[in-house]
Amino acid sequence: MRARSAPVIAVVGAGFSGVATALNILKRSADAKVILFERRTPVGLGAAYASHNPDHRLNVRAGNMSAWPDDPEHFVRWLNRERLALGPADFATRADYGRYIQQQVVEIAEGAAGAGRLVVTPDAVVGIEPGGDGWRLRCAMGRAVTAHAVVLALGNPPPARPPGVDEAFAASQAYVADPWRWDATQLPAGPVLLIGTGLTMVDVALSLNDAQPGRPMLALSRRGLAPLEHDGAPPLVLPTPPANDLSPLEAFSWLRTAAGDHGWRTAIDAIRPATQALWRSWSAPQKQAFLRHARPFWDIHRHRLAPLVAGRIGALRATGQLVLAAGKIRSLTLEADGFALCRWRGRGQDKGYAFRAARVINCTGPTGDVLNSTDPLILDLVRRGLARPDPLRLGFDVDDDNRLRDLSGQASPTLLAVGPATRGTSWEVTAVPDIRVQVAAVAETVMAALT
Repeated sequence: MRARSAPVIAVVGAGFSGVATALNILKRSADAKVILFERRTPVGLGAAYASHNPDHRLNVRAGNMSAWPDDPEHFVRWLNRERLALGPADFATRADYGRYIQQQVVEIAEGAAGAGRLVVTPDAVVGIEPGGDGWRLRCAMGRAVTAHAVVLALGNPPPARPPGVDEAFAASQAYVADPWRWDATQLPAGPVLLIGTGLTMVDVALSLNDAQPGRPMLALSRRGLAPLEHDGAPPLVLPTPPANDLSPLEAFSWLRTAAGDHGWRTAIDAIRPATQALWRSWSAPQKQAFLRHARPFWDIHRHRLAPLVAGRIGALRATGQLVLAAGKIRSLTLEADGFALCRWRGRGQDKGYAFRAARVINCTGPTGDVLNSTDPLILDLVRRGLARPDPLRLGFDVDDDNRLRDLSGQASPTLLAVGPATRGTSWEVTAVPDIRVQVAAVAETVMAALT
């Protein structure tokens, strides 16, 4: 497809993925125009970097958080210019990282080269259909916008309703369905049940304690595993794998041997450059086996906590204010006083427990199943046959260039996705070190399709 005039690219979503995509396009083209859609948060923040809580830290060291893969020290230099006294091994606040991204927008989009070529539209896209020599986007406020190409940067969707939470309880005031769209200061006093024990739980627990110090919290998940802490171990350089088609079991066996005494945290960091290629080499059954058996353990080693955050969570657990448990919810009922009564059973136990909570917060993490999405845009894409779920139902089905496959399996050259919605193809694409590489490649793909 060739644009007859300056190419217009619509980017839906203005968190890190969307903003980085837009800026990469502006840097690669002298005349391309980018229309950036974001309804909720300021440009560049998304749910992740909109927090002003100083205890909400990045989960990746500053030295690996540059927005630009070809300039790895860029973020650290920015920290120094801002006199924040943080080095490559430190963990910046998410609020500071949000300011960093917003400054990239100012410097590039409002600079001499990009002035007037980035249009921020405070509206939600609710539908996309082919139109003219590109796409027609329908917005929630009634307008229609046309573009030669569209990049979906939708970020993390809200979590799915977990087992044990029925529709009636989910509709009650006692239940918080979206842990990224709530206010801890507005919750009533009393204990809180957190469903899930991962990174989302950590953020929510810290916010709850800040709003009401001493508030009892029970965090419940199937295995009761919590994210580990970043340690100070030096990086490990792994030898070349013995083959390019290692099964999950063979890969972990090789990794254990190659890592020696370095430990799993260091080993999983070391294999990061090869993770996407390894994932793509596995068959669908092998990927399913990994997700079923290894994913919880992978997640707590990969997605770790800054030492300051781990220390705070450790202190809450040490006093018994925060209890993590492995178990399964048997029932959740709303009582006359507005509290929730949770009956649950411990993992591997017949014994049942009860916990009364002023609120129940879903901390199970994002779900990528597009068939169960409540997002009007995703529903519209699926209904029109322009998109389909990947075989694992982790997100959209995209090819290796992140182009959406339609219902027939045909990849569109000008309808693409970036970020967590592409996990089915890339797996490791939820954090800045991976997304920044992906969006740079997507910018190249888009511009190649339009020239």
